[in-house]
Amino acid sequence: MEPLTHFLTGACLGRSGFNRRTALATATMTLAAEAPDLDVFESLKGPVFGFGHHRGFTHSFLGLVPVEALVVGFIYLIWRLRGRKIKNPNLPPHWGLLFGFAYLAGLTHILLDFTNNYGVRPFWPFSEKWYSWDIVFIADPFILVLLVGGLVLPAFFGLIDKELGVRQRGPRGRWGAIAALAGVIVLWGVRDYEHRRAVNALEARTYEGASPVRVSAYPYWWSPFHWSGVVEARSFFAIMVVDSLTPEVDPDGEMQVIYKPEETPVTVAAKSSYLGRVYLDWAQYPLTETEPVPEGYVVRFRDLRFAYPGSKGRSVLGSSVELDRNLSVIAENVGRRSQRIPSREAK
Repeated sequence: MEPLTHFLTGACLGRSGFNRRTALATATMTLAAEAPDLDVFESLKGPVFGFGHHRGFTHSFLGLVPVEALVVGFIYLIWRLRGRKIKNPNLPPHWGLLFGFAYLAGLTHILLDFTNNYGVRPFWPFSEKWYSWDIVFIADPFILVLLVGGLVLPAFFGLIDKELGVRQRGPRGRWGAIAALAGVIVLWGVRDYEHRRAVNALEARTYEGASPVRVSAYPYWWSPFHWSGVVEARSFFAIMVVDSLTPEVDPDGEMQVIYKPEETPVTVAAKSSYLGRVYLDWAQYPLTETEPVPEGYVVRFRDLRFAYPGSKGRSVLGSSVELDRNLSVIAENVGRRSQRIPSREAK
Protein backbone atom coordinates (compact mmCIF):
# COMPACT_ATOMS: atom_id res chain seq x y z
CA MET A 1 0.00 0.00 0.00
CA GLU A 2 1.03 3.62 -0.36
CA PRO A 3 2.71 5.25 2.69
CA LEU A 4 -0.25 7.30 3.95
CA THR A 5 -2.35 4.18 4.56
CA HIS A 6 0.48 2.62 6.57
CA PHE A 7 1.00 5.76 8.69
CA LEU A 8 -2.73 6.08 9.39
CA THR A 9 -3.03 2.40 10.28
CA GLY A 10 -0.21 2.74 12.81
CA ALA A 11 -1.81 5.85 14.29
CA CYS A 12 -5.20 4.14 14.65
CA LEU A 13 -3.55 1.10 16.15
CA GLY A 14 -1.75 3.25 18.72
CA ARG A 15 -4.93 5.09 19.65
CA SER A 16 -6.98 1.90 19.88
CA GLY A 17 -5.67 1.31 23.40
CA PHE A 18 -1.94 0.72 23.18
CA ASN A 19 -1.33 4.37 24.14
CA ARG A 20 -2.92 3.60 27.51
CA ARG A 21 -0.18 1.08 28.31
CA THR A 22 2.90 3.20 27.73
CA ALA A 23 3.85 6.72 26.71
CA LEU A 24 4.99 7.33 23.10
CA ALA A 25 2.96 4.35 21.82
CA THR A 26 1.08 6.24 19.11
CA ALA A 27 4.18 7.99 17.75
CA THR A 28 6.15 4.73 17.79
CA MET A 29 3.44 2.67 16.09
CA THR A 30 2.81 5.35 13.47
CA LEU A 31 6.46 5.30 12.37
CA ALA A 32 6.79 1.54 12.82
CA ALA A 33 3.84 0.86 10.51
CA GLU A 34 5.68 2.52 7.60
CA ALA A 35 9.25 1.55 8.55
CA PRO A 36 9.49 -1.60 6.34
CA ASP A 37 9.49 0.70 3.30
CA LEU A 38 13.00 1.78 4.28
CA ASP A 39 14.00 -0.75 1.62
CA VAL A 40 13.47 2.03 -0.94
CA PHE A 41 17.04 3.11 -0.16
CA GLU A 42 18.28 -0.15 -1.66
CA SER A 43 17.52 1.33 -5.08
CA LEU A 44 20.57 3.56 -4.52
CA LYS A 45 22.60 0.49 -5.49
CA GLY A 46 20.84 0.45 -8.83
CA PRO A 47 17.29 0.02 -10.14
CA VAL A 48 17.62 -3.73 -10.67
CA PHE A 49 19.03 -4.33 -7.19
CA GLY A 50 16.27 -2.18 -5.71
CA PHE A 51 13.59 -4.04 -7.66
CA GLY A 52 15.00 -7.41 -6.66
CA HIS A 53 15.09 -6.54 -2.95
CA HIS A 54 11.86 -4.53 -2.70
CA ARG A 55 9.47 -6.14 -0.22
CA GLY A 56 12.21 -8.52 0.77
CA PHE A 57 14.02 -8.62 4.12
CA THR A 58 12.36 -5.54 5.64
CA HIS A 59 8.94 -6.99 4.78
CA SER A 60 9.65 -10.34 6.44
CA PHE A 61 8.87 -11.59 9.93
CA LEU A 62 12.60 -11.84 10.69
CA GLY A 63 13.53 -8.54 9.10
CA LEU A 64 11.01 -6.64 11.21
CA VAL A 65 13.17 -7.23 14.29
CA PRO A 66 16.06 -4.89 13.33
CA VAL A 67 13.72 -2.51 11.47
CA GLU A 68 11.47 -1.93 14.46
CA ALA A 69 14.43 -1.84 16.86
CA LEU A 70 15.70 1.05 14.74
CA VAL A 71 12.33 2.82 15.09
CA VAL A 72 12.30 2.41 18.88
CA GLY A 73 15.92 3.62 19.01
CA PHE A 74 14.93 6.71 17.02
CA ILE A 75 12.00 7.42 19.36
CA TYR A 76 14.31 6.98 22.36
CA LEU A 77 16.78 9.46 20.88
CA ILE A 78 14.05 12.07 20.28
CA TRP A 79 12.74 11.49 23.82
CA ARG A 80 16.19 12.12 25.28
CA LEU A 81 16.78 15.20 23.10
CA ARG A 82 13.44 16.64 24.27
CA GLY A 83 14.51 16.30 27.89
CA ARG A 84 12.41 13.17 28.51
CA LYS A 85 9.24 15.20 28.24
CA ILE A 86 5.91 13.33 27.93
CA LYS A 87 2.28 14.44 28.13
CA ASN A 88 1.36 12.28 31.11
CA PRO A 89 4.08 11.99 33.80
CA ASN A 90 2.09 9.15 35.37
CA LEU A 91 2.51 7.04 32.22
CA PRO A 92 6.24 6.71 31.48
CA PRO A 93 7.60 4.96 28.38
CA HIS A 94 8.18 1.21 28.70
CA TRP A 95 10.74 0.39 26.04
CA GLY A 96 10.15 -3.36 25.98
CA LEU A 97 6.45 -2.80 25.39
CA LEU A 98 7.20 -0.18 22.76
CA PHE A 99 9.33 -2.64 20.82
CA GLY A 100 6.54 -5.24 20.96
CA PHE A 101 4.00 -2.65 19.82
CA ALA A 102 6.35 -1.51 17.04
CA TYR A 103 6.72 -5.09 15.82
CA LEU A 104 2.91 -5.46 15.80
CA ALA A 105 2.61 -2.26 13.75
CA GLY A 106 5.21 -3.66 11.35
CA LEU A 107 3.06 -6.77 10.92
CA THR A 108 0.18 -4.55 9.78
CA HIS A 109 2.50 -3.25 7.04
CA ILE A 110 3.10 -6.80 5.78
CA LEU A 111 -0.62 -7.56 6.01
CA LEU A 112 -1.65 -4.44 4.10
CA ASP A 113 0.91 -5.12 1.37
CA PHE A 114 -0.30 -8.74 1.22
CA THR A 115 -3.83 -7.55 0.40
CA ASN A 116 -2.80 -6.00 -2.94
CA ASN A 117 -1.58 -7.70 -6.09
CA TYR A 118 2.12 -6.80 -5.83
CA GLY A 119 2.62 -9.30 -3.02
CA VAL A 120 5.09 -9.86 -0.17
CA ARG A 121 7.75 -12.39 0.82
CA PRO A 122 7.15 -12.70 4.58
CA PHE A 123 9.39 -15.76 5.03
CA TRP A 124 12.47 -14.20 3.37
CA PRO A 125 15.36 -15.17 3.52
CA PHE A 126 14.22 -18.75 4.22
CA SER A 127 11.77 -18.70 1.30
CA GLU A 128 11.58 -16.40 -1.73
CA LYS A 129 7.94 -17.30 -2.44
CA TRP A 130 5.60 -14.40 -3.09
CA TYR A 131 2.14 -14.24 -1.48
CA SER A 132 -0.72 -11.91 -2.44
CA TRP A 133 -4.42 -11.71 -1.60
CA ASP A 134 -5.30 -9.59 -4.65
CA ILE A 135 -8.32 -7.86 -3.08
CA VAL A 136 -7.19 -4.23 -2.63
CA PHE A 137 -5.57 -1.78 -5.03
CA ILE A 138 -2.27 -0.22 -3.96
CA ALA A 139 -4.20 2.96 -3.01
CA ASP A 140 -7.73 2.46 -1.69
CA PRO A 141 -9.87 5.58 -1.03
CA PHE A 142 -12.37 3.63 1.10
CA ILE A 143 -9.64 2.53 3.53
CA LEU A 144 -8.25 6.07 3.68
CA VAL A 145 -11.68 7.51 4.51
CA LEU A 146 -12.16 4.95 7.30
CA LEU A 147 -8.75 5.60 8.85
CA VAL A 148 -8.92 9.39 8.58
CA GLY A 149 -12.43 9.33 10.02
CA GLY A 150 -11.29 7.18 12.92
CA LEU A 151 -8.66 9.77 13.82
CA VAL A 152 -10.50 13.02 13.07
CA LEU A 153 -14.05 12.40 14.32
CA PRO A 154 -13.03 11.67 17.95
CA ALA A 155 -11.21 15.02 18.04
CA PHE A 156 -14.39 16.73 16.80
CA PHE A 157 -16.52 15.09 19.49
CA GLY A 158 -13.80 15.88 22.02
CA LEU A 159 -14.32 19.59 21.32
CA ILE A 160 -18.03 19.15 21.96
CA ASP A 161 -17.33 17.32 25.23
CA LYS A 162 -15.00 20.13 26.28
CA GLU A 163 -17.70 22.71 25.65
CA LEU A 164 -20.15 20.64 27.71
CA GLY A 165 -17.64 20.18 30.50
CA VAL A 166 -17.48 16.40 30.05
CA ARG A 167 -14.26 14.78 31.27
CA GLN A 168 -12.80 11.62 29.80
CA ARG A 169 -10.23 9.43 31.48
CA GLY A 170 -7.16 8.49 29.49
CA PRO A 171 -6.26 9.48 25.93
CA ARG A 172 -9.13 10.30 23.57
CA GLY A 173 -9.99 8.58 20.32
CA ARG A 174 -9.95 4.94 21.41
CA TRP A 175 -13.34 3.88 20.06
CA GLY A 176 -12.99 5.89 16.88
CA ALA A 177 -9.69 4.13 16.12
CA ILE A 178 -11.17 0.72 16.93
CA ALA A 179 -14.18 1.42 14.70
CA ALA A 180 -11.89 2.47 11.83
CA LEU A 181 -9.77 -0.68 12.09
CA ALA A 182 -12.90 -2.84 12.32
CA GLY A 183 -14.27 -1.08 9.24
CA VAL A 184 -11.12 -1.96 7.29
CA ILE A 185 -11.53 -5.61 8.27
CA VAL A 186 -15.17 -5.58 7.16
CA LEU A 187 -14.13 -4.00 3.85
CA TRP A 188 -11.57 -6.77 3.36
CA GLY A 189 -14.32 -9.32 3.96
CA VAL A 190 -16.53 -7.72 1.29
CA ARG A 191 -13.68 -7.52 -1.19
CA ASP A 192 -12.62 -11.12 -0.52
CA TYR A 193 -16.17 -12.32 -1.16
CA GLU A 194 -16.45 -10.34 -4.39
CA HIS A 195 -12.98 -11.49 -5.45
CA ARG A 196 -14.02 -15.13 -5.08
CA ARG A 197 -17.14 -14.48 -7.15
CA ALA A 198 -15.02 -12.90 -9.89
CA VAL A 199 -12.56 -15.81 -9.94
CA ASN A 200 -15.38 -18.37 -10.01
CA ALA A 201 -17.00 -16.55 -12.93
CA LEU A 202 -13.70 -16.63 -14.86
CA GLU A 203 -13.25 -20.34 -14.23
CA ALA A 204 -16.80 -21.19 -15.34
CA ARG A 205 -16.40 -20.44 -19.06
CA THR A 206 -14.17 -21.14 -22.04
CA TYR A 207 -12.11 -18.67 -24.08
CA GLU A 208 -11.69 -18.94 -27.83
CA GLY A 209 -12.94 -22.50 -27.41
CA ALA A 210 -10.23 -23.36 -24.87
CA SER A 211 -10.55 -24.10 -21.17
CA PRO A 212 -8.47 -21.93 -18.86
CA VAL A 213 -5.29 -23.30 -17.29
CA ARG A 214 -5.49 -20.73 -14.50
CA VAL A 215 -7.33 -17.47 -13.83
CA SER A 216 -6.93 -14.45 -11.55
CA ALA A 217 -8.85 -11.28 -10.75
CA TYR A 218 -7.20 -8.01 -9.72
CA PRO A 219 -8.89 -5.01 -8.08
CA TYR A 220 -9.72 -1.58 -9.39
CA TRP A 221 -9.29 1.28 -6.93
CA TRP A 222 -12.73 2.79 -7.45
CA SER A 223 -15.06 -0.20 -7.01
CA PRO A 224 -15.16 -3.45 -5.02
CA PHE A 225 -17.28 -5.03 -7.77
CA HIS A 226 -15.08 -4.49 -10.85
CA TRP A 227 -12.00 -6.58 -11.47
CA SER A 228 -9.33 -6.99 -14.10
CA GLY A 229 -9.59 -10.64 -15.12
CA VAL A 230 -6.53 -12.50 -16.44
CA VAL A 231 -6.88 -15.94 -18.01
CA GLU A 232 -4.09 -18.21 -19.14
CA ALA A 233 -4.87 -20.85 -21.77
CA ARG A 234 -2.41 -23.22 -23.39
CA SER A 235 -1.38 -20.87 -26.20
CA PHE A 236 -2.61 -17.43 -25.16
CA PHE A 237 -3.57 -15.04 -22.40
CA ALA A 238 -6.83 -13.11 -22.22
CA ILE A 239 -7.60 -9.99 -20.18
CA MET A 240 -11.07 -8.57 -19.59
CA VAL A 241 -13.28 -6.76 -17.10
CA VAL A 242 -15.28 -8.84 -14.62
CA ASP A 243 -18.37 -7.54 -12.83
CA SER A 244 -18.60 -9.60 -9.63
CA LEU A 245 -21.92 -8.06 -8.63
CA THR A 246 -23.67 -9.78 -11.54
CA PRO A 247 -21.34 -11.79 -11.86
CA GLU A 248 -20.50 -11.34 -15.53
CA VAL A 249 -17.27 -11.82 -17.47
CA ASP A 250 -16.41 -9.28 -20.19
CA PRO A 251 -19.71 -7.34 -19.95
CA ASP A 252 -18.60 -4.87 -22.65
CA GLY A 253 -17.33 -7.53 -25.06
CA GLU A 254 -13.83 -6.04 -25.14
CA MET A 255 -11.77 -9.09 -24.18
CA GLN A 256 -8.16 -8.83 -25.36
CA VAL A 257 -6.40 -12.01 -26.46
CA ILE A 258 -2.59 -12.03 -26.36
CA TYR A 259 -0.84 -15.03 -27.90
CA LYS A 260 2.22 -16.36 -26.14
CA PRO A 261 5.44 -15.55 -28.02
CA GLU A 262 7.77 -18.29 -29.14
CA GLU A 263 10.92 -18.87 -27.13
CA THR A 264 14.04 -17.78 -29.02
CA PRO A 265 17.76 -17.52 -28.20
CA VAL A 266 17.16 -13.78 -27.67
CA THR A 267 14.42 -14.25 -25.06
CA VAL A 268 16.40 -17.04 -23.37
CA ALA A 269 19.39 -14.70 -23.03
CA ALA A 270 17.19 -11.90 -21.66
CA LYS A 271 15.49 -14.21 -19.16
CA SER A 272 18.90 -15.47 -18.00
CA SER A 273 20.03 -11.94 -17.10
CA TYR A 274 19.90 -10.70 -13.52
CA LEU A 275 16.85 -8.55 -14.27
CA GLY A 276 15.18 -11.39 -16.16
CA ARG A 277 15.59 -13.80 -13.25
CA VAL A 278 14.34 -11.22 -10.73
CA TYR A 279 11.35 -10.27 -12.88
CA LEU A 280 10.27 -13.83 -13.63
CA ASP A 281 10.57 -14.76 -9.96
CA TRP A 282 8.14 -11.96 -9.07
CA ALA A 283 5.74 -11.94 -12.05
CA GLN A 284 2.62 -14.11 -12.10
CA TYR A 285 1.66 -13.67 -15.75
CA PRO A 286 4.94 -12.66 -17.45
CA LEU A 287 4.96 -11.72 -21.11
CA THR A 288 7.95 -10.80 -23.29
CA GLU A 289 8.16 -8.72 -26.44
CA THR A 290 11.29 -8.62 -28.61
CA GLU A 291 12.25 -5.59 -30.70
CA PRO A 292 15.28 -5.59 -33.05
CA VAL A 293 17.35 -2.39 -32.79
CA PRO A 294 20.57 -1.31 -34.56
CA GLU A 295 22.71 -2.37 -31.57
CA GLY A 296 21.00 -5.75 -31.21
CA TYR A 297 17.72 -6.43 -29.40
CA VAL A 298 15.46 -5.07 -26.68
CA VAL A 299 13.37 -7.62 -24.77
CA ARG A 300 10.55 -6.04 -22.79
CA PHE A 301 8.97 -7.73 -19.78
CA ARG A 302 5.53 -7.03 -18.42
CA ASP A 303 3.21 -8.74 -15.98
CA LEU A 304 -0.43 -9.01 -17.02
CA ARG A 305 -1.47 -8.52 -13.39
CA PHE A 306 -1.08 -4.83 -14.16
CA ALA A 307 -2.43 -4.81 -17.73
CA TYR A 308 -5.81 -3.38 -16.78
CA PRO A 309 -8.27 -3.43 -19.72
CA GLY A 310 -8.56 -0.01 -21.30
CA SER A 311 -5.42 1.35 -19.65
CA LYS A 312 -3.18 3.46 -21.86
CA GLY A 313 0.43 4.59 -21.73
CA ARG A 314 3.51 2.80 -20.48
CA SER A 315 3.23 -0.67 -19.02
CA VAL A 316 2.99 -0.45 -15.23
CA LEU A 317 6.03 -2.09 -13.58
CA GLY A 318 7.41 -3.01 -16.99
CA SER A 319 11.12 -3.69 -17.47
CA SER A 320 13.44 -4.40 -20.36
CA VAL A 321 16.80 -5.96 -21.16
CA GLU A 322 19.05 -4.67 -23.97
CA LEU A 323 21.35 -7.14 -25.72
CA ASP A 324 23.99 -6.75 -28.38
CA ARG A 325 24.16 -8.90 -31.50
CA ASN A 326 26.15 -11.52 -29.57
CA LEU A 327 23.25 -11.73 -27.06
CA SER A 328 25.33 -10.22 -24.28
CA VAL A 329 23.46 -7.95 -21.87
CA ILE A 330 24.42 -4.30 -22.29
CA ALA A 331 21.68 -2.62 -20.24
CA GLU A 332 18.84 -3.45 -17.84
CA ASN A 333 15.93 -1.06 -17.40
CA VAL A 334 13.32 -0.90 -14.64
CA GLY A 335 10.57 1.58 -15.49
CA ARG A 336 12.33 4.77 -16.60
CA ARG A 337 15.60 3.95 -14.83
CA SER A 338 18.40 2.38 -16.83
CA GLN A 339 21.48 0.52 -15.68
CA ARG A 340 24.33 -0.03 -18.14
CA ILE A 341 26.27 -3.27 -17.87
CA PRO A 342 30.05 -3.06 -18.46
CA SER A 343 31.13 -5.37 -21.25
CA ARG A 344 33.33 -7.46 -18.94
CA GLU A 345 30.29 -8.21 -16.74
CA ALA A 346 27.98 -8.87 -19.65
CA LYS A 347 29.92 -11.91 -20.79
